[in-house]
Amino acid sequence: MSDTTEDSPMAASQNAHGLSHPALKGIALIAFDLDGTLIDSVPDLAHAIDLMLEDEGLSALGEARVRDFVGNGSRVLVERALEAHGRKIDDIDMVERTHHAFLAHYAADPSSRTRLYPGVRECLDGLCRAGVSLVLITNKPEAFIEPLLAHFSLAEHFVLALGGDSLSTCKPDPAPLLFAAERLGVSPNQALMVGDSRHDIAAGKAAGFRTLAVPYGYNHGDPISASQPDYLVESLDALVAVH
Repeated sequence: MSDTTEDSPMAASQNAHGLSHPALKGIALIAFDLDGTLIDSVPDLAHAIDLMLEDEGLSALGEARVRDFVGNGSRVLVERALEAHGRKIDDIDMVERTHHAFLAHYAADPSSRTRLYPGVRECLDGLCRAGVSLVLITNKPEAFIEPLLAHFSLAEHFVLALGGDSLSTCKPDPAPLLFAAERLGVSPNQALMVGDSRHDIAAGKAAGFRTLAVPYGYNHGDPISASQPDYLVESLDALVAVH
């Protein structure tokens, strides 16, 4: 597949809709992270973690503490919560039990406290109108993706959604990104990875995608600029604004 040029149908479509942000030049596929990029899910995740800890007779950690634990999938989130209480995560039976409990608590209510970040809907709507293919690549278990997208009426925006357990590896491994590009017949150099954490940027770079980051998400307290994304925007609606 050849590179998209300014005169191509896709570029013309982007220009017609005002999608002149330099990150989008020649881009046919955009992969979005979910937690910390499109949605702030920490309030619901923290609630489920605290219920899991209560099951174990442990004190709640609260939203602010759990916020720094998010980004590497549900099992790592649970392990970090247990480690915060001094529990040894080499106790496999304990980790399995608590992980299962966390998933059950989260499944019971994954969205009532979760919110879309400002500019997200405007961004996704604009990109879809411009004909850009959108995929979702998250480390969240696949079972939670559909309920969350349905809750926010976003399912129709994505042609493919991959969770942390959809393939044998997840971000920062580039495999999910390469899988999506191959599935949609798009060369990696015509794809953009959008995320909030170093794992998103590392996966994008390893896959040969262009990378764009937002600074408001979950990156374990570190500035996302340190991961050297190709682009950084304060809000995702910058991608569909007229420049």
